[in-house]
Amino acid sequence: MRVPTTAAGRASTAGPPASPPASCLRPARPAALGNGSIAKHRSPWSSPAPRGSHGGLAWVPIAQVMSVPSDLHQRYVQACQNLGQPENPFIAHVLQEADKNDETRWTKGITLKIAGNNHLVPVQRVTGDDLQVLASVLRDTVFVTGLDLRCNVLTDSGAKNVAALLQENSTLRYLNLMFNDIGTSGAELIAGALHRNKTLVYMRMTGNKIGNKGGMFFASMLQINSTLEKLDLGDCDIGMECLIAIATALTQNKSVKAINLNRPLLYSQEEETTVHVALMLKNNSSLVELHLCKHEMRNFGVERLCEALYENSSLRYLDLSCNKITRDGVKFLGELLKLNQTLEILDLNANRIEDDGAIYLSEALALYNRTLQALSVVSNNISGKGLVALSDAMKTNMELSYIYIWGNKFDEATCMAFSELIQTGRLTPNRTDVEPYEVDGHIHLAELSHGLRRHYYWTPSCGEVTKKDANASLAIAAVSEHL
Repeated sequence: MRVPTTAAGRASTAGPPASPPASCLRPARPAALGNGSIAKHRSPWSSPAPRGSHGGLAWVPIAQVMSVPSDLHQRYVQACQNLGQPENPFIAHVLQEADKNDETRWTKGITLKIAGNNHLVPVQRVTGDDLQVLASVLRDTVFVTGLDLRCNVLTDSGAKNVAALLQENSTLRYLNLMFNDIGTSGAELIAGALHRNKTLVYMRMTGNKIGNKGGMFFASMLQINSTLEKLDLGDCDIGMECLIAIATALTQNKSVKAINLNRPLLYSQEEETTVHVALMLKNNSSLVELHLCKHEMRNFGVERLCEALYENSSLRYLDLSCNKITRDGVKFLGELLKLNQTLEILDLNANRIEDDGAIYLSEALALYNRTLQALSVVSNNISGKGLVALSDAMKTNMELSYIYIWGNKFDEATCMAFSELIQTGRLTPNRTDVEPYEVDGHIHLAELSHGLRRHYYWTPSCGEVTKKDANASLAIAAVSEHL
């Protein structure tokens, strides 16, 4: 009996073919998969069966199926032998665990979490040679849509293998290289690969000291790449020229929805970079999330940003934490909030807005704004007067659901006000960073481990983030998976 061919092959002999044995059937792989390990996409089985198929399954001869190992671990062992490289037991363990989720990987895609800071299993950190083997395995593996290589020992030589993977793999959507040892030349290779890559959605370079020159390669990439949605260059030692180049590129780029430019190395007090970012915001209509933490920003810079945001209708998340903003700068933000209808998250953590600044914000939130959902004023030298004003604003503004106040000066009035908000249900415990308790008839506030970016530098070692409302940036303005 002749085995029926696939849809691309010749038709089988006349007459209805007999059903082949189950061992001869192999599922046709999906052409595209979702973002991250748990992205929700339609099952590939839901599409119509192609011509020459049986019950939605393409008929493939057994010999052809057996020629390509179906599990990742088997292919990894074979690749190590072919390249003459020793096996990395940590990579082998992760691939074995991935092989157990056979059904999930074909329907939803998976993220391989090969993080060097995993404390649950013995870890041998990934080197460039290890990545060379892994890249050869993932080159044509369509169900791996995310790769987490944070906290390993990848250097510029390892970046060559990263670049090769980005050029050859057509399904990877998430790549995390946070806190490796990639420098300027490695950044050039990776950014160059992204010139041609058409599938990667989220790239995280956090903590790799690529410097100003390395950042310029990513700025050039943003002028060409049209698929990347989120780029994290925080803690990468980028400089003023790089920030200006990125801001210029984002003026024309329409695909990037979130960018992290935290902690650049700036040696000027003129705030030129903030001025260029403000000019970008006037013209950009796609950016949703912007992080400008540790930019040495002062009130002048805040004023320029607010002027631009009057003309911007897309930004939902603005991070101005760890700057030098005082009550005068927050006055501009208060006036902006009276008219702005898009901003949902405002992070002013670790500035110095004091009571007057808190009152400016509370007036805008109580009487005008009905779109802001989360506010962080942690460590801003606010005392009872300002904190009580913010609590009063929450009584009239039902949209403001997340507020973080730890690190300020709590008096009894503050403790009573926030205790009342929590006890009446206006403020739920998962949406703030304080919890009331009573001692000798007096109410006090204790700190909770909640915040806007609770899982930025770390994620749970076991499983996914379950309580996303304790991390407001995930619960409110998520651009894509893995934020």
